Amino acid sequence: MKVGIVGAGRVGVACLSSVVARGVASEVVLVNRDRKKAKGVVADLQYGAILGAHTALRDGDARDLAGAAVVLITAGVNEKTGGATDRNDPAGRLRLLETNAEAYRELVPQVHRAAPDAVVVVVTDPPDPLADLVRMLGHERVVSTGTFLDSLRFRFHIARRLEVSPAQVEAQVLGEHGTSEVFVWSSARVAGVPLGEALSTDQARKALESEVRFANITIIEGTGASALGIGVVSARIAEAIVRDEHAVIPLGSWNPEYEVTLSVPSVVGQGGVIRRLSPDLSAAEQRALEKSADTLRSAVARLRP
Repeated sequence: MKVGIVGAGRVGVACLSSVVARGVASEVVLVNRDRKKAKGVVADLQYGAILGAHTALRDGDARDLAGAAVVLITAGVNEKTGGATDRNDPAGRLRLLETNAEAYRELVPQVHRAAPDAVVVVVTDPPDPLADLVRMLGHERVVSTGTFLDSLRFRFHIARRLEVSPAQVEAQVLGEHGTSEVFVWSSARVAGVPLGEALSTDQARKALESEVRFANITIIEGTGASALGIGVVSARIAEAIVRDEHAVIPLGSWNPEYEVTLSVPSVVGQGGVIRRLSPDLSAAEQRALEKSADTLRSAVARLRP
């Protein structure tokens, strides 16, 4: 099975490394505007790749995406370059939309011509409205990385506060991958047990939400780019699609109920999102999800001619 990655920046390289490490595909093609950079990345990784499952690595241009089952698009400016690192800015990642939309208007038609049946996974920020742009440009099989990484961060920080393994925490973030995201506290569990009195105060919850919501900025302040976590998450999404797993994860896809791409628990397999599940939300969480959808619809409206 073949996977394509468009963009050889830090996120693209992290995606490539994770796809290879997980043994997701028998062939991976890295496409970058600067072909020389893609060649260098492939040359560097191909020697270590020998130690894992057999994967043929090569650089290429958009035409080499032909036959890919999944194409991860990571191209575009990141938060630091695009000026989206102010914790007090309600726009958050949406500040990058117009700039990255221009890159997508150039890239997506090329991807579609080469691999019309591929599932495009939008990794570039802001992923949700960019996924809607991919649809507008004529490629229907598209998902965004959505709030999958946010949900893992949510689980991690709950686990750290309660001193338990994150693997035992069930908790989801829904809606936008951005400042309007919705933390679903009402169904958060540790090994099936409700949180109860743990983390029950508004102060404790707001502090934890802030850690999750602005984790990317904290990372950027230390390293200059948030790349490694999303690389692993993107590889996991590709894996679920390629292997037709029917895994249930919070992933972004166009939702007819909200008329926009946002994240709800989704069954993921061959073809992308097979179906969406209706989360059991409190009244406050439902209102927050509707507000998040409003935010995303307003962002998408800016992309229309």
